[in-house]
Amino acid sequence: MADHPEASPRITLIGRSGCHLCDVAREVVRAVADDTGVGWVELDVDADPALLARWSDEVPVTLVDGQPHDYWRVDEARLRAALAH
Repeated sequence: MADHPEASPRITLIGRSGCHLCDVAREVVRAVADDTGVGWVELDVDADPALLARWSDEVPVTLVDGQPHDYWRVDEARLRAALAH
């Protein structure tokens, strides 16, 4: 999950098992987190009823600092720009 556990996770990836777009999003998030030293965490939408009710149709979802950032696909440049603030 988080590659930088010592850092407070700024990125949250909400996905599900067996989701091809989630696999792609995870790789983008991991690469950006590694490059920037930002912490991240991944949550399983199907393991939490509140997440499932809110995000089920939009996974993968990325949040930056707890705010919705991207749905379905993660744009690497946009994610890097959001983390620069």
